[in-house]
Amino acid sequence: MPVMHFRVRWPDASETRCYSPSSVVRDYLAPGERYALADFMRRTREALGMASERVRAKYGFACSQAMDQLAEIEHIAARFSETAEAQVTVVAFD
Repeated sequence: MPVMHFRVRWPDASETRCYSPSSVVRDYLAPGERYALADFMRRTREALGMASERVRAKYGFACSQAMDQLAEIEHIAARFSETAEAQVTVVAFD
């Protein structure tokens, strides 16, 4: 299962390098695309949830790193929840 990283740029121009245990995130996010915060969060929850389930299917247990990464993303996103029209840009897949 190919581990991958993806970088996102938040509305305040800060960036975060994110982890996924599976390349399934490519089905949900695209480099260079800007997403409304709510859409980005929906896509990220689905992608990391699916990635964790792929780990479960292969190894018999969910991926705690994927869920930890999702928690970090949700914590950062909460800072912008009151920002009108907040957008997140997927900078690149590493």
